[in-house]
Amino acid sequence: MSTTKVVKFTESLPSNMNDSRIILNVGGTRFETQRATLKKLPATRLSKLTPQLSYYDPVLNEYFFDRHPGVFSQILNYYRTGRLHYPTNVCGPLFEDELSYWGIQREEVEPCCWMTYTKYRSTQETLQVLDSLELDTVRSTTDDIVKKFGWEDDFDLITSGHLSRRKRLKSIIWQLFEEPRSSLISKIIAVTSMFFILLSITSFVLRTLPMFEIATFTLMNVSTEQNRTEQTIIRNTQQRDIISAFDTIEWICNSWFIFEIILRFLVTPSKRSFCSSILNWIDFLGTFWFCFTYILYEAFQFNGYNAALDLVSTIRVARMFKLCNLHPRLKVIITSMSYSSSVLSLLIFFFFLAVMIAGVSLYYIERLSNTTDNQLISIVEGISLAISTISTLGAGDIVPKSFIGMIFGAITTVVGVLIIDLPMPIIVETFANFNSHLQTRQQLPKQRRRITPAAIPRKIKPLMPPNGHTHQYRF
Repeated sequence: MSTTKVVKFTESLPSNMNDSRIILNVGGTRFETQRATLKKLPATRLSKLTPQLSYYDPVLNEYFFDRHPGVFSQILNYYRTGRLHYPTNVCGPLFEDELSYWGIQREEVEPCCWMTYTKYRSTQETLQVLDSLELDTVRSTTDDIVKKFGWEDDFDLITSGHLSRRKRLKSIIWQLFEEPRSSLISKIIAVTSMFFILLSITSFVLRTLPMFEIATFTLMNVSTEQNRTEQTIIRNTQQRDIISAFDTIEWICNSWFIFEIILRFLVTPSKRSFCSSILNWIDFLGTFWFCFTYILYEAFQFNGYNAALDLVSTIRVARMFKLCNLHPRLKVIITSMSYSSSVLSLLIFFFFLAVMIAGVSLYYIERLSNTTDNQLISIVEGISLAISTISTLGAGDIVPKSFIGMIFGAITTVVGVLIIDLPMPIIVETFANFNSHLQTRQQLPKQRRRITPAAIPRKIKPLMPPNGHTHQYRF
């Protein structure tokens, strides 16, 4: 005996489909609002809610989103009032990610919260600058070295998992000279380089003292009143000889500099980056000029004294900038100055503008006063007085003599203090910002746990028959 049972498959609708209220569960916090409220902002995630979505729970009759509930309260308030405010208890990138998820543009943030919201962008720029400086890198890993030298497709590395002996030696030498904190030997090399730099600069300074010069005298025939010729000893000021110990010190120091720059050039990952570095150019020009002057004085027997040659030789003093690679704080100072270049350029512009206005004004004030002891005979003297006044140097060699000129000079002094001192806090704040982030980064752990992205659940649809809504089973 067979019986027939009819089973009907009907697509059930939620009880609140026609209701005006909707329940949203965001991170465990339930929010309830009107459907019409969510329709105020079309083309957003909340304006497209339907029961067919994966995050709809038909049992609890709610939509579940695994997002931040604190940020969502502000977003839901944006649907209600049309004003988007930034919550101060969350980080900027988190708020921006939440806005992107809900389909809201970040430009909709209210002006009262815009400065607070965009503050994190300056923080991100600061962190990117610190990352480019590699201040917290003590020793590069093998992967970093392979990436820096471009050895990802190396045959030996792919086949055996190790670099060739020549490439390993090249990377080791590069680390010894470019990463002074990576090992004990690299620290010794860094201290040695610093010692020769200081020794070379000290020798360059001390050799100008008269006590280290060798006096040269020549005999000259001098005619007297009785038509006699006598020989007189006269010091030759056109020739300056220094004791040989300074030349020996210079040769020792420059021998190290030549060895260092050649070896660093041979093992550098990028010859182009090496040649575009200002510090490398300073090192090269200082060493080259020493060799050039030695060949000029010794090989070609140049006996005359040329002050221009010694003036160009002062470039070796700029080797002090190489000490910036040995301490992170020195790099931060230079980076802060370059980062504040717009403020510095504005300061220089207003300084010269004030100098020109004050210089011309002081000249004509003194000229119209008709004082007998007027020292400003031209605009050049007026500009010189304005520079010493605005910079608060106050040389005192040229001063205004008239009463009006004195008052104008006092006003110029006050304006100069304002022009110079007002931009300084901006530069100091930039350095403090870099320095504080650097100290914070040095306290962070080197290895941090990474969270894998979670899989998005899919909506499970009920099984529907291919033909119609009814199906018959026979038992």
